[in-house]
Amino acid sequence: MSLPASTTSKYPSLNKFKDENYVESHDGREIALLKHIYSHPDLNELRGSPSNILRVIDEFAAQQDFLINIGPDKGDKVQKLIEDEKPTVLVELGGYVGYSSILFAEAMRRAHGGTKQDLRFWSLEFDPLMASIAMNFIDLAGLSDIVTVVVGSAADSIKRLHAEKKLTTIDFLFLDHVEDLYIDDLKVCENLSLLRPGSMVVADNVLRPGAPQYREYVRQHIGMESWSVKGLIIPGDYEDELEVSRIK
Repeated sequence: MSLPASTTSKYPSLNKFKDENYVESHDGREIALLKHIYSHPDLNELRGSPSNILRVIDEFAAQQDFLINIGPDKGDKVQKLIEDEKPTVLVELGGYVGYSSILFAEAMRRAHGGTKQDLRFWSLEFDPLMASIAMNFIDLAGLSDIVTVVVGSAADSIKRLHAEKKLTTIDFLFLDHVEDLYIDDLKVCENLSLLRPGSMVVADNVLRPGAPQYREYVRQHIGMESWSVKGLIIPGDYEDELEVSRIK
């Protein structure tokens, strides 16, 4: 990948993309992030502070190793949707290290006047190691009473939570796992009647790396109204898009 000097100066971690064998995740950087957080000189200031934790994660992503989090630009746009919609039940497919869980759960709490009562955030993550890291950060942020991390495939987890009557409706669904699974996992939610009129579905990375079939599915869906929201992948400032859909 060829990157301008202005970009790599701003985000030194992107210099590693010059290596043709470079991978973007699941190579030990997430454990390095965990150690970085818990050895941080301002650890006491991070406890109970979602914004401070996210700031340190963003700094790590810019300076040390790129992280496949939603990042502050697209994250702010989803936060605004959450604050406008005021969901009480939010489900995300693909939790990674908990960045979006912290960002969105705090937005839910803020949207409801700072209360945590009756707010439920389900973060579904396939990789148990990533889920464990996410649990650490969510607890550090003081959001464990809102956020529950569930390990396993998204489809299996949704079906199990529904069968156990823990998940009976979804106000806000965030898709940020494997793009090829977006349609299938959305259909699982549809078939279980978890999405109701007014529910919102937001899919990340529909432009980069891309989910054209998903976009076509929701745009042609007679039960949905869908539109795109432009955003940036940071570090890097590369353009991406979120696909936002509302159930009619």
